Amino acid sequence: MKIVEIRTLSLGEFPNLCWVEVLTDEGITGTGETFFGPEAVASYIHETAAPYLLGADPLRIERHWKELYGFYLRFGGIGAETRGASALDNALWDIAARACGQPLYQLLGGRTRESVRAYNTCGGYGYARKPIAGTLDNRTWSNLGGRGPYEDLDAFLHRAGELAEGLLDEGFTAMKIWPFDEYAVAGDGAMISAEDLRKGCAPFEKIRSAVGDRIDVALEMHSRWMLAAAKRIARAVEEYEPMWFEDPLRIDDIDELAAFARATRIPTIASELISGKHGFRSVLEQHCFGYVMFDFGWVGGLSEARKIATMADAYHVPVAPHDCTGPINLALGVHFGVSQPNAMLQEVVRAYYSDWYPLLVTELPRLERGHLWPTEGEGLGTSLLPELWTRDDATVRVSSARHAALSS
Repeated sequence: MKIVEIRTLSLGEFPNLCWVEVLTDEGITGTGETFFGPEAVASYIHETAAPYLLGADPLRIERHWKELYGFYLRFGGIGAETRGASALDNALWDIAARACGQPLYQLLGGRTRESVRAYNTCGGYGYARKPIAGTLDNRTWSNLGGRGPYEDLDAFLHRAGELAEGLLDEGFTAMKIWPFDEYAVAGDGAMISAEDLRKGCAPFEKIRSAVGDRIDVALEMHSRWMLAAAKRIARAVEEYEPMWFEDPLRIDDIDELAAFARATRIPTIASELISGKHGFRSVLEQHCFGYVMFDFGWVGGLSEARKIATMADAYHVPVAPHDCTGPINLALGVHFGVSQPNAMLQEVVRAYYSDWYPLLVTELPRLERGHLWPTEGEGLGTSLLPELWTRDDATVRVSSARHAALSS
């Protein structure tokens, strides 16, 4: 089997997403996805990755990962090269499972559980959907307009207790909110006033008053704080027993992040902003982080995610894959979650899942009573809807063994 064509797709309606399909001479197609900067990602795929992959055996996944992720200058971080290589790696895993006639989770070692527990990230229908310009606060995000019952960002800001009750009614037992973000904007994350500290804690107070401890609540901090302010927030929120503190500081300095983690009894999770096993080794060697999080479209793909999860398992650390991005990423996370022993939680945004994810793919993982079941069938068990490629707002680029990269 040989790779004969690689094509990328972005849509004006969803301008942060880039999809890639890898086509073979045996008629098997694999799909990958990544988020942010689709033009830069597509350029990397067609200018750098495609000349290497075209004509190659798609089943030599580990070899291709080594070549693409470490290409020449050995790009690091979660820049366009890593995002493009991640999307391609995920597409190759899809091909491999389809070639075997098996669901992807079978190639990952088979099921260790039937489903994976989900937590709802409380963004609304428009959250992170458009290009992110500048530093936006929660008031901006919450005014993007809702089209249904799941405008959850506005809900956690103003009706957090009601939101928690509604999630419990649907079977969710965990949720994630970020009520302190707007106060970071005001002070550049350097400090937080007593008044803003009280306002940021208010959603936690409402949740605990409404439902007690029946739901876990994670605090997302979006890497917006300096160390002293982050510690002050942690001390204030600790009494509400949050599930974790997520990305309190920029990920530039793991030692500083570890200093935060050691200053609180609540677990700290890090981070979808880290890529590669070497970055996560530095995290795990600190022996102070409660959870590991990565995004399959940013971390180096499924190949690298498996190694990171196994390494975390050796440190007795659970993993909780990220998805506030797209439906292919979510499908990957659920296949991974049912197969990896220490994958304990999978992120989902119910506003996305119920509204615009179904507009993009043939199938979604089943979401029921707060758990996710993997898509069945061969490979990922889902594909992009064919009509996406001919939409008026589609940007398509194709590289093949016969033609140079084309644009339309």
